[in-house]
Amino acid sequence: MGSYLNPGNKGFWESLNSEIYIDKTGLIEKTNAVIDTRQKFICVSRPRRFGKSMAADMLAAYYERGEDSSSMFDSLKISNADSYQIHKNKYDVLKVNIQEFLSMTHNMDDMLSMLQKYIIFDLQEHFEGVHFRDENNLIQVMKDIYNKTKCSFVILIDEWDCLFREYKQDHSAQKKYLDFLRVWLKDKDYVALAYMTGILPIKKYGSHSALNMFTEYSMTDPGKLAEYFGFTEKETFDLCEKYQMNFEEAKGWYDGYKLIANNQSENICYSIYNPKSVVEAMQRHKFGTYWNQTETYEALKIYIQMDMDGLKDSVVRMLAGDAIKINVGTFSNDMTTFATKDDVLTLLVHLGYLTYDSVNETVKIPNNEVAQEYMNAISTMNWHGVADSVEASRRLLEALWRLDEEAVADGIEKAHEEVSVLQYNDENALSCTINLAFYFAREYYTIIRELPTGKGFADICMIPRKMHLDKPAVVIELKWDKDIIGALAQIKEKQYVDALEDYSGNILLVGINYDRKTKKHQCMIESVNK
Repeated sequence: MGSYLNPGNKGFWESLNSEIYIDKTGLIEKTNAVIDTRQKFICVSRPRRFGKSMAADMLAAYYERGEDSSSMFDSLKISNADSYQIHKNKYDVLKVNIQEFLSMTHNMDDMLSMLQKYIIFDLQEHFEGVHFRDENNLIQVMKDIYNKTKCSFVILIDEWDCLFREYKQDHSAQKKYLDFLRVWLKDKDYVALAYMTGILPIKKYGSHSALNMFTEYSMTDPGKLAEYFGFTEKETFDLCEKYQMNFEEAKGWYDGYKLIANNQSENICYSIYNPKSVVEAMQRHKFGTYWNQTETYEALKIYIQMDMDGLKDSVVRMLAGDAIKINVGTFSNDMTTFATKDDVLTLLVHLGYLTYDSVNETVKIPNNEVAQEYMNAISTMNWHGVADSVEASRRLLEALWRLDEEAVADGIEKAHEEVSVLQYNDENALSCTINLAFYFAREYYTIIRELPTGKGFADICMIPRKMHLDKPAVVIELKWDKDIIGALAQIKEKQYVDALEDYSGNILLVGINYDRKTKKHQCMIESVNK
């Protein structure tokens, strides 16, 4: 056992011994399926603190021949797979964390030199009976070992992309690094499996990738690995049951990453929860912003304040709950090359600040925790109108509860004036302004845009969360240059209230109209019981 060769299973033991452990060993069945095939190269990219290193520790513990890991895996899901015994503890494993080497050196040449030197040290110490042609050449050393033993390696590379995050502008160093990985791994018989994990997908130069042998699984295209990118809804529900935490609240705080996998021509949508935040919330028995604490809002601020045409408008719309259409195909998989706002938004998907719907090709802010990070960033920028509007939303919600029609109309009027970035020319823009104006309502409500009813769609419905059933439900009908009285009449005529079939209690029927001639908003509120 060495530092990099067959490093032992302590890392995975620590995961198993933790208070909360979610069984993700189903991933092993996916990697077993491609060992010693043309598909043996896998690159998984997902945001920080989404379990990347844990997965690498798990694979190392399962594959390495240094120790018998039966006691770790016999009770886990992978033990039921046909491939379980075939590959367990059958390979020499090389596991490296690129961040470690990057932190110990000052340039790319030194990093690659140290990486090779340290791996060769472990290999020579372990394979004493092998005669090496060139003891300083990692590739030749591994070739000589394979020729002698006929045993191939499982190579695990964690934080593979850290160089692209820390050496953002050094394109020469980036190319040198990619070339090293390509020469080390591609078309080499000594590779049984190469598994890389990071935040960014593989960097593209022009129309080609230096590592085009890899199959990539990312936040924009998770493929068959989608359920292993975080906690699933069922896993989170079970934790809430165990820790007696409200699942609906957990859903509002940490759900929202919709990863769509294609399985035999059928799209399967996984609701993925942030594992870091869920674990913290369960252990502390308190919902809050935990994932955000691992990195400051400055990281997000850098990107959303870029001077890209339409970027600010898109961010404001997403804060209001809108989904924004984007093209992820032009993204260069780095943190500096941005041709359009779509490239910036695609990066934010990979960083975990947005979620991507691959069917509709749209992005949105995934949950309350991430939305709070946007507000933290905006509060220190010159987007005062947006920040002021959100700050005023508490007073607006209180006015709604008081049935103060004039105060609600004035509050929406103020939100419209402050969020002047929006093109205010149709009912959708009005809806966006209303949602932003009632931003604070997310503390108490699940807000649904265009809730289906038996006779159409209610424009906005606000349904109290289970912990706030003392608050009234709200049904809002929006009109553009129409009769305000007709808005309330439509709610009743089309029986929008009936769509709240699981709710009983006080409901506020709210009609809002915008008059383009007077540039004024009107509001009518009626309270009913269901």
